[in-house]
Amino acid sequence: MRPMTHEERETFLAEPHVAVLSVTAEAERAPLTTPIWYEYQPGGLVKVITTSGLRKVRLIEEAGRFALCAQVAVVDDYRYVSVEGPVTEMRPTSKEERFDMAARYMSPDRATDYVNAAEEASADDIAIHMRPERWNTFDFRVLPHG
Repeated sequence: MRPMTHEERETFLAEPHVAVLSVTAEAERAPLTTPIWYEYQPGGLVKVITTSGLRKVRLIEEAGRFALCAQVAVVDDYRYVSVEGPVTEMRPTSKEERFDMAARYMSPDRATDYVNAAEEASADDIAIHMRPERWNTFDFRVLPHG
């Protein structure tokens, strides 16, 4: 059991895990925590896509930052990376961007069908970019001897 190295954490976060996004909520409420797809390339920004006007978006706008946690939760392969940082950009998305995100998690044919089926509902989607500032990682796998 050990924290991940810089290279390991970046590689892990670049993999297509379903992450959990957390953001500070209103007074008397726990932080908002929700599963979400994301994109990340080592050394770059974390990007999530969501529908504008949601409580999650309002809270991210108010806080100016959010946290993301990705994990593999298998008994013999338990690892996680959590990252927190400031929002650097919030902007409308394109159909191509929504396809790229979907294709990260499913086959290109399924991604095309998914994006086409959700086209009307996704018209108000926005991309939110976050600059990783604080990292928290651990690798609980049993490492081979030798």
